[in-house]
Amino acid sequence: MPPEASSDLIPLYLKRNPRSQEAFEKAKRILPGGSTRDVIFYPPYPLYVKKGKGCRIWDLDGHEILDFLNNYMSLILGHAHPKIVEAVKAQVEDGTAYSSPTEYESRLGAAVQERMPSIRSIRFTNSGSEATTLALLAAKGFTKRKKVAKFEGAHHGTNEATMVSTTPSLKDAGNPEEPKPIPDGPHIPNYILENTVVLPFNNSAASERLIQKHRGELAAVMVEPILGSNGIIPAEQDFISLLREVTESNGIPLIFDEVVTGFRVSRGGAQEHYGVAPDLTALGKNLGGGLPAGAFGGREDIMAQFDPARAFRIPHSGSFNANPVSLRAGLALLDELTPSLYEKLDELGAYAARGLRRIFDEESVAVQVTRAASLFCVHFTSEDVVDYRSAMSEDSARKFNFFLGLLLNDVMLAPRGLGCISAPMSRREVETLLQKTVATIRYLKER
Repeated sequence: MPPEASSDLIPLYLKRNPRSQEAFEKAKRILPGGSTRDVIFYPPYPLYVKKGKGCRIWDLDGHEILDFLNNYMSLILGHAHPKIVEAVKAQVEDGTAYSSPTEYESRLGAAVQERMPSIRSIRFTNSGSEATTLALLAAKGFTKRKKVAKFEGAHHGTNEATMVSTTPSLKDAGNPEEPKPIPDGPHIPNYILENTVVLPFNNSAASERLIQKHRGELAAVMVEPILGSNGIIPAEQDFISLLREVTESNGIPLIFDEVVTGFRVSRGGAQEHYGVAPDLTALGKNLGGGLPAGAFGGREDIMAQFDPARAFRIPHSGSFNANPVSLRAGLALLDELTPSLYEKLDELGAYAARGLRRIFDEESVAVQVTRAASLFCVHFTSEDVVDYRSAMSEDSARKFNFFLGLLLNDVMLAPRGLGCISAPMSRREVETLLQKTVATIRYLKER
């Protein structure tokens, strides 16, 4: 039994999910740890899903589960949306990939640019991790500098240059005003640490001081305007505006990692929400309408380095870049993302956050609920959550019991307490989340 779990929860989970356990045991014979994707693993083993429709999924053991996770926030329209299915079927019948471009590449690029005017030039990839990697390569090539500034607790995908201080131990992280660069694993060489400046999120004075200190060496400052994996922690307006001012005045490209926030927190992502235009943007998750897709883009002078007609350029290829199936799904998605839908999602996100706060207050369980539009996260702490270190003050045992208790009651959030609203949901689904939260309280009070 993992140390985080209530004594009651694991036996109930094992009894309830024998087919998932069987599938996991088979997976372990061929996959390291039985998994290809770390974020979806949790002890004792993850649920194996058979199908999804709307805001629900069905697992191998036949349970119907209300899905407040949406493949980690990447399915804003929910599962198997009819318009996405129609677009995918139409393209599959015409072929799934060619050794030539299609018109859908420029069409989706134009649709993205209309929503995010800072993206004057764009290239497509297959994931958000690729997008952040290539955005950094663009900044390094353009500035001829090596160092990168990123924020403590920020996750930018499987990207060696930023796999630093994503989840550092606080005993190793050093001064909160000048965090130490801590490697995310044994694969990170010293030269990466030496060329990474770790900044404290939502700390304007310290971040400005560190950027000024390294201004002649910084190729880029990369930021998630809303910390995603750290628990949906929004940047303060003054903080994000300060980042734009100090980078612009020092000729340092500002990169927004909008893999989580792009087309989620507003029609034009976090940059529309904050009214701040970055030099480069990385996109993923919702961009492909549920299919693998990513993109990076921004200033034309920076992106010109990828022009294949240039003799000395940054090479960028990939057999499935700008795959027409993903592109058509992305176009269908953006057509559905209307202002009225964003209003509905924002209202339901606020309703969920208010309801969760009320329930925990009534039960005298200390929580903070952070939120950005349709995204929310429950933190089991009495301390205001404004950055990585304040998020780390939470009670991890209660957090895991909350997740597993909800799952046993047919509601899925992330193990880290993260959830989101999808288009098929209404107040009825949010009320179900709140009712099931009440049912989990007894597990949270077991200590």
